[in-house]
Amino acid sequence: MALAIFDLDNTLIAGDSDHGWGEFLVAKNRVDVEHYRAMNDRFYADYEAGCLDIHAYLAFSLAPLASIPPTELAQLHQEFMQTVIAPMNLPKARDLIQRHREAGDRLLVCTSTNRFIVEPICHSLGITELLATDPEIIDGRYTGNIVGTPTYQEGKVERFNDWLAENNEQSDGSYFYSDSINDLPLLLQVTHPIAVDPDEPLRNEALTRGWDIISLR
Repeated sequence: MALAIFDLDNTLIAGDSDHGWGEFLVAKNRVDVEHYRAMNDRFYADYEAGCLDIHAYLAFSLAPLASIPPTELAQLHQEFMQTVIAPMNLPKARDLIQRHREAGDRLLVCTSTNRFIVEPICHSLGITELLATDPEIIDGRYTGNIVGTPTYQEGKVERFNDWLAENNEQSDGSYFYSDSINDLPLLLQVTHPIAVDPDEPLRNEALTRGWDIISLR
């Protein structure tokens, strides 16, 4: 049995759930439309360029979670799953997950997106174990802050190593599937790094290092 680790956005789904949630909030008029759309797009461009200020982004993206009542957040997320995430479904991604499941591998999603957004998505893919950026919750409400280290770039490695220790697991024989150069630190830690529909910088790294490149599109 090996570990099969997956990035989520633009890897197991055909889009970015974090950016998509921002666009969804804009469409629902739950934020300052013009300002939020512009900032959401700017932060996403920074992410794609590998220069995102993760703490500035989290302060921006988690603020709506703190301002919207929990019951309403749950209703919004249900609609988000149906209207935004469902069209991002990738049958080949589900097939890949199933192959690892049938091989007896332990499945883990490791994503920089916050847990509120991604946990229901992962469950819809049949994956219950995940490492994600954890929003702080006090008295049943999101505060707009985070708990611990964001699972972004080197933070993914830190959180993954903590997870290995807590679960008495080893990374020998492990797989990690990702589309983004931001995940290079964790790709370098596993036995089988695999670039999935990669961005250009990751494609170049994969070609240079002789890594497998696959498409789930």
